[in-house]
Amino acid sequence: MTLPPSHPILDGRTTDAPLVRAYRGQLPQRTPVWFMRQAGRSLPEYRELRAGGDMLAACLDPAMVTEITLQPVRRHGVDAAILFSDIVIPVLLAGVDVSIVPGRGPVFATPVRTAADVAALPTLEDDALEPIRQAVALLVAELGATPLIAFAGAPFTLASYMVEGGPSKDQMRARTLMMSDPQAWSALLDWCAGVSGAFLRAQVAAGASAAQVFDSWVGSLSRETWRTSVARHTARTFAALDGLEGLSVPRVHFGLGSASILDLAPGLGADAVGVDWRTPLDEAARIVPGWPLQGNIDPAVLGAPWEVVEAHVLDVLRRGRFAPAHVLNLGHGVPPETDPTVLTRIVELVHAQGAPIAAAPVHAGAQVREEAPTA
Repeated sequence: MTLPPSHPILDGRTTDAPLVRAYRGQLPQRTPVWFMRQAGRSLPEYRELRAGGDMLAACLDPAMVTEITLQPVRRHGVDAAILFSDIVIPVLLAGVDVSIVPGRGPVFATPVRTAADVAALPTLEDDALEPIRQAVALLVAELGATPLIAFAGAPFTLASYMVEGGPSKDQMRARTLMMSDPQAWSALLDWCAGVSGAFLRAQVAAGASAAQVFDSWVGSLSRETWRTSVARHTARTFAALDGLEGLSVPRVHFGLGSASILDLAPGLGADAVGVDWRTPLDEAARIVPGWPLQGNIDPAVLGAPWEVVEAHVLDVLRRGRFAPAHVLNLGHGVPPETDPTVLTRIVELVHAQGAPIAAAPVHAGAQVREEAPTA
């Protein structure tokens, strides 16, 4: 697919944006900052707009998606927007019966637990992604020089929801299927990688300037299990962007509880590595030397007194200097009860620090990266 020269990365609108530069390992004009789940329940304007509405229906209304995605950009002055959507949207668009139950999350009418269930999964048709493309087109027209981040769920995360039938604390059924029927498991992750990759590609082709894959449940797996049974499917999701002729947008991998596999993330095709709150950024920089990092404010600190928040943010910035470039973010999403004023003050604090200094030397004894299987 050849993209039009009006794409924000190609026409210059976001080419030199702090976020894009940082993801590419170049020192930006200032440390960029955005927050996972920055659009959503922590904002009163979001709650007013969404009162009584269906979550998945909202995600397929381009005008609604545009307004919700822009809300934190207007309020907080963040350096990026991320498309308001849900990781199960491509599954829904493929024709799978899934709904969002308030207080619980995605719930599947018919869980996928056998080889026959996997074989019966429908195909995601390209035309079904048109509402996503429309929303992105509306957004990039409004955002100007502020980049839009595309996102998708990693195959293991999607598969876990589909096998469990909904959210799970330990992904027990999914892990059991992985071990009891490896062929069915691999086929399911192939399907998930296909729909997630198509979802990601549609967003980037329509104008997103970066892409992030969320590996939300990676922490429930051992390093070796993730490396041998999951990683290549996550790589397939990223690889969906390889065929966009003339366009290369930076790619980010974020895994929750991913300390044991941080060094494998670059082998997936990612350009930057998202780090949760459990691993200090200077330690992460030793694990993946030379790679840009994203993170990793502890979301719990958002409810603390401002002097505690300020000290924590400045410490994260200090540790982020051990990477060649750093995008400030949370180590997970914004809690719904967060006072949005705190997020605005964090953005102001980070921007007030000015241009980041050159990367500090990585400590001796950095781990050697091991390639994740991609075949």
